[in-house]
Amino acid sequence: MKASRLIASGLGSGFCPVAPGTAGSLAALILGALLLKLSPAALPVAIVIFCILGVWSIQAAGAGAADPGWIVIDEFAGQWISMLPLAWFDFTPSGLAIGLALAFALFRLFDITKPGPVGWADRRHDAIGVMGDDVIAGAMAAAILWLLLWLGAI
Repeated sequence: MKASRLIASGLGSGFCPVAPGTAGSLAALILGALLLKLSPAALPVAIVIFCILGVWSIQAAGAGAADPGWIVIDEFAGQWISMLPLAWFDFTPSGLAIGLALAFALFRLFDITKPGPVGWADRRHDAIGVMGDDVIAGAMAAAILWLLLWLGAI
């Protein structure tokens, strides 16, 4: 397997035969939780790296216009963006689990329903659009999660 295809598939998680986007998001959630434990800076660094690698790997795999289901590097970036607020709060284990579950659910909701700017980016039909719709969905999820944390709801 070419490196670009391995990266674009989220290290193979995109080849899950059922719901590859959800499988990629779940793989990203697990890896992202490990990054959160490592350092508050690890997740933002990983997001930047995966966004750059995502655009490159989607273009190199020649799949930007079609956005096939096996491409889930965009889910990794978007899922991690949705988790960003969790890097700056101190949680009990149960609080962190709730925060991770909300980040996952909110990101998947916006990624699947594609409201407003998420849908606009999705209609670009190029590598930037493939990455962009998930980046925007992740940012929308992060904004809601940040608000819930700020309000003390979590």
